Amino acid sequence: MKKLTLRDAMQAVAAKETIYARLLREPSGDIGFYRPRVDDAQGPHLRDEVYIVASGHGTFICGGERAPCQAGDAFFVARGVAHRFEEFSDDFATWVIFLGPAPASP
Repeated sequence: MKKLTLRDAMQAVAAKETIYARLLREPSGDIGFYRPRVDDAQGPHLRDEVYIVASGHGTFICGGERAPCQAGDAFFVARGVAHRFEEFSDDFATWVIFLGPAPASP
């Protein structure tokens, strides 16, 4: 068993001085933590994913649809679909769960 806490996730992002930290890598999927700053410039991913908003609030845009989001909300994003967070608060952060095995490197 591996327990991941919000505190540990926040510390991992801060320690790496980055906006994303992978916290768990398994053959069946990954768990990460994402804390964008000024802009969310991510592109579509090669795997399905789930976001679970851990703190803050904002707007989630996925495949042309917009939805307000706040701590506790969860979103599923199919692989290859464009998505991003906008208008997020300074304390915004989200868990990221990538489903399935990582694609093979070219």
